[in-house]
Amino acid sequence: MSRDQDWLLRQLPLGMVSEDFFVRFVSIFQEQAGTLVAHADNLAHLADMRLTPPEMIRWMAQWLGLPGIDPEYSEPVQRRILATAAATLQLRGTTTGLTRLLELYSGGPVIVSEGGGIFEQGEAPVGPAWVVMEVESTGLLEEADFLSLVLDEVPAHVHAEIWVAQHRIWPTPERLAERELAS
Repeated sequence: MSRDQDWLLRQLPLGMVSEDFFVRFVSIFQEQAGTLVAHADNLAHLADMRLTPPEMIRWMAQWLGLPGIDPEYSEPVQRRILATAAATLQLRGTTTGLTRLLELYSGGPVIVSEGGGIFEQGEAPVGPAWVVMEVESTGLLEEADFLSLVLDEVPAHVHAEIWVAQHRIWPTPERLAERELAS
């Protein structure tokens, strides 16, 4: 929003505007208030992920439950991560949500297979819920960061397998051994 340079002065009674002291005195406050009013005018745009500053993008991502967005990513990538997180929030933990998240971070095609579904009473499969996710690359992320991000999106009760370029990164052999000991 744009304001006239003398927006505060024009609110003074005519008798005060004719006095040089009042004009100079109010001008001091007008200049200081101008920055506050400018911030207030732009407040509505601050939460718009297309317009907000990059620092705010990373903060908004945390509001949505993302651990954070690396500030080294380009601004368009940061905005795309935030937009995807916002658009898939209600799909979190579902096949569609996992697929979109994996596509975003891996930058390529994704295959998500899972054992869930809708079954007639008494016809549900026996055993734990499971999901297998396959990607060609971890994209811009290190493998450990990619793994942490994906596992955070998988519901806690679901057994997950994550494959990157035909190499299983989860569960690790150590994790498989722990599972064997526990059962």
